[in-house]
Amino acid sequence: GAPSVVLATASYDHTIRFWEATSGICHRTLQYADSQVNKIEITSDKQYLAAAGNPQVRLFEITSSNSQPVSSFDGHQGNVTAVGFQRENKWMFSGSEDGTVKIWDLRAPGCQRQYESRAAVNTVVLHPNQSELISGDQNGNIRVWDLRENVCSSEYVPEVGTAVRSISVASDGSLAVAANNSGVCFVWQLVGKGQGAATHFEPLHKLQAHDGYILKCLLSPDVQHLVTASSDGTVRVWDLDGFSLKQTLVGHQKWVWDCVFSVDAAYLVTASSDCTARLWDLSAGEAIRVYTGHHKAVVCCALNDSSDGG
Repeated sequence: GAPSVVLATASYDHTIRFWEATSGICHRTLQYADSQVNKIEITSDKQYLAAAGNPQVRLFEITSSNSQPVSSFDGHQGNVTAVGFQRENKWMFSGSEDGTVKIWDLRAPGCQRQYESRAAVNTVVLHPNQSELISGDQNGNIRVWDLRENVCSSEYVPEVGTAVRSISVASDGSLAVAANNSGVCFVWQLVGKGQGAATHFEPLHKLQAHDGYILKCLLSPDVQHLVTASSDGTVRVWDLDGFSLKQTLVGHQKWVWDCVFSVDAAYLVTASSDCTARLWDLSAGEAIRVYTGHHKAVVCCALNDSSDGG
């Protein structure tokens, strides 16, 4: 059966590491020979890990002694910057610096669908309704791709020419947040005009979260907090009720590239250029575990500690 907690990190050192979350011990290392790894994601059933490289995405078995990928998804022409799965793991989505968002059926070869953003794509997320992808690109465009109608249903440009780095959508579909290269988070309320209608963004708040770049923004699973990870080496936790700063997580020595919540929103894992990942207890606001072993920047992390196997 699947392990109860899957925690993984990947690095510019061309490895993916799996960790025992509580002890901090690395129990498995995969070599990713082709390129650096930009993003990783774990399926809801904890069976597979997707690793987004340059220019391919590879799928690895999590509970296996096989260190080779079980499948490779080829078709992007540049760095793959985003990867994720549909809730039942029927299909995978990806975004790339080649300007496209692609959809891949996990049981069929090749790319099934492609959307053109016309600028390098930095981030793609799947709306919890499972029928819209939201992408952000280097030119500052946010686009909603309606998977039922197979069209771009809306476009938003919160700050012209300022790259959108990261987008997060609330687990209940109530909010979307986009973070950009000038340290700003834009928050929208998401309004669906009835069953099957495209999601509409209504501006709610603009937050100057950091002076440096925001590399990742993430809404907590309980939709109580927003976290922002920055080039200034800190991670900030914001209260969604009033957007006040709740805490600043200090400990990383360099840029913080990625973060992921535990399913109960009590813990946060972060990945940094300082070659470490950290586990933070958010009630205390401090790191309770440091994961050391990578010898170059750790740029992405993934965690699945759900108890329901999906």
